[in-house]
Amino acid sequence: MYKNKVEICGINTAELKTLTDEEKHALLVRAREGDDAAREELIFGNLRLVLSVIQRFSGRKENADDLFQVGCIGLIKAVDNFNLDLDVKFSTYAVPMIIGEIRRYLRDNNSIRISRSVRDLAYRALQAREELTREREYEPSIEEIAEKLGVAREPLLRAMEAISPPISLYEPVYNESGDAIYVMDQLSDTSAADEHWIEHVALRDAMKKLTDRERKIIEMRFYNGKTQMEIAESIGISQAQVSRLEKGALERMRREI
Repeated sequence: MYKNKVEICGINTAELKTLTDEEKHALLVRAREGDDAAREELIFGNLRLVLSVIQRFSGRKENADDLFQVGCIGLIKAVDNFNLDLDVKFSTYAVPMIIGEIRRYLRDNNSIRISRSVRDLAYRALQAREELTREREYEPSIEEIAEKLGVAREPLLRAMEAISPPISLYEPVYNESGDAIYVMDQLSDTSAADEHWIEHVALRDAMKKLTDRERKIIEMRFYNGKTQMEIAESIGISQAQVSRLEKGALERMRREI
């Protein structure tokens, strides 16, 4: 959605400047001393970072210009709050800040109704995450946020999930050689073991036509409700290979039946 866009918010992305780590550090030092020109140069020199972050949200069909502007707010916050005393790269600190700002924007534009108590807890959690990120220079875990707020992990996790924008089960999460892996491929089905359709004689006969590896994948996927990732780790191949083998095996079984 964004990678082919040459201009965004009136800025030619092909001409965006890239700063070295040494240049960033020098500009940060000058910005801390009140040099507004150095601060501005630092912001414009890291716009590629914002552009790379908003590409992660391409599946949400949001306006690229809007996301870019929101991401720039996160970048500015990172510039103004970065701690030079810690041995951490600026980009390591800035990326979570940019992502957090975009997530807050998406959350506030979410059409799903959430109870006030759950929303308030989620807001406090997001604020705590930003504070911990500034203090520790990395994005904190859900346990660390819960400890800071003095709440239990599970209610906090449910509140954070409640404000996350929904995504389609058919949204691609990975591509390899044209074989897409979708969100639904990441989900396990614990009820699959209780279904009786796989026990049908015709299906059993069709499975006999498969190779040992294909049969194992089908059994793990539909008998045991394993995800493609779990199967890949179990038999020592990539998830993309599991996806191809599964699709090929199912197609042959359909022809046999």
